[in-house]
Amino acid sequence: MVLGSLPLSLVVAGTTSGVGKTTVSLAIMYSLKYRMGYNVQPFKVGPDFIDPTYHKIVTGNQSKNLDAWMMGKEGIIRSVFDASEGVDIAVIEGVMGLYDGLSGKNDFASTAYVAKVLDAQVILIIDAGRAARSVAAMAMGYIQFDKAVNISGIILNNVAGEKHARYIREAFEQKLKVPIVGIIRRDKELRLRERHLGLIPTDELDRKMKGKVLDIARSVADEISFDVLLKIIENQKKFKQRKLPKEGTKKTVTKPTQPNKIRIAVALDNSFNFYYAENLGVLQELGAEICYFSPIQDKKIPDDVSGVMIGGGFPEVMADKLSANRSMRKYLAKLAEDDMPFYAECGGLMYLTKAIYGYTKSPNSFKMVGIVDAVTNMVGKLTLSYTQADVLDNKYGKIANLRGHEFHYSRIEDAAKDLRYAYDMRRGYGINGKKDGVSIYNCLASYMHLHFSDHRFPKKWIDRCREYAKA
Repeated sequence: MVLGSLPLSLVVAGTTSGVGKTTVSLAIMYSLKYRMGYNVQPFKVGPDFIDPTYHKIVTGNQSKNLDAWMMGKEGIIRSVFDASEGVDIAVIEGVMGLYDGLSGKNDFASTAYVAKVLDAQVILIIDAGRAARSVAAMAMGYIQFDKAVNISGIILNNVAGEKHARYIREAFEQKLKVPIVGIIRRDKELRLRERHLGLIPTDELDRKMKGKVLDIARSVADEISFDVLLKIIENQKKFKQRKLPKEGTKKTVTKPTQPNKIRIAVALDNSFNFYYAENLGVLQELGAEICYFSPIQDKKIPDDVSGVMIGGGFPEVMADKLSANRSMRKYLAKLAEDDMPFYAECGGLMYLTKAIYGYTKSPNSFKMVGIVDAVTNMVGKLTLSYTQADVLDNKYGKIANLRGHEFHYSRIEDAAKDLRYAYDMRRGYGINGKKDGVSIYNCLASYMHLHFSDHRFPKKWIDRCREYAKA
């Protein structure tokens, strides 16, 4: 693979969480694709499984994650390069507030950090619902806070009406040169449906609901000035031409030759759908042929499989259906006992415990696969953190400084005292504050989500699947 110059990039950032980044990002993507004719490649800053699936509804292209903690600077650049062939522009939805990152000391792992790495222009969204002239002061603060971040336009969300909009425009004209790209009126109908972990996964949306997503994107796009947006893009084209030679600095990267194929069964339905597209791509690069199965509907996994992957999702929401599929639960337990390699993250870990309870006020406890000698309690308290761990397990050897994230509302309880753990946590809570990654039979099940841009773990797991296939 040959690496050249980066594509044109727009970062859609917010002053805080909850200002409408996803809705506005979809609107900008819609404008660029359907009204300007651009081939748009979407991205999402930070660890997020759901928002990227909404990007795909609008653009038709698979969105990818850009996370400095898990991927590093080079991983971010590589991901953008890999997705940029034939692309006119990259639109990158930010995370949290523009400057919110790993700590208060610097902007590492923030939206601002990614914007600087990619030399991207930033469209900043401000919720103007409870201010008028003060909105200009807020914008000025964000613009001046770090002048290396190129804030090229402002979008005002939650604006009450024309009088409200006029006050804000007058303040901007007096104090700021950065243009207002759009003014979005207050409208409850423009909100996307949410659940306790964020938006409703698109796998659960029927055709009508997906159509509504497009309708919302189209309606919000009507509030955005094409002329101003196009001028920002044209300015970036000039900037790119000044900054980079015509051919760019090229670096040749040789991908490893593909080994013999092995089949990996990946759980995919309304209960399990939290997967980075890049992770599945890495498994394929390492020789895996991916096939899918539904723990809700299927009685068993596909034939000739040498490993099982169960990602995150909402097993608590689908607990009654997962429990009712006794055939699948027994089948997976038998495969695990027969030493087929399993890899499970978060929701997958919960599914492999003995039971899930506590999601509703109902006292019901729903039986799960049961190979992890513990139960899952939906405690209603969020665990959210970047994670860092050392792998201390004979099956995988020692892997230092494995990075990921955790995001869930559950706790593993009543764990057997003799449970073995593969991860020694340096950062994050894991299962018990010190350990994560239950290691049983040939299975590894953890709360920690990994990004496979670090190939060390997935390579070892695929190796174990290949050993199983030979046995």
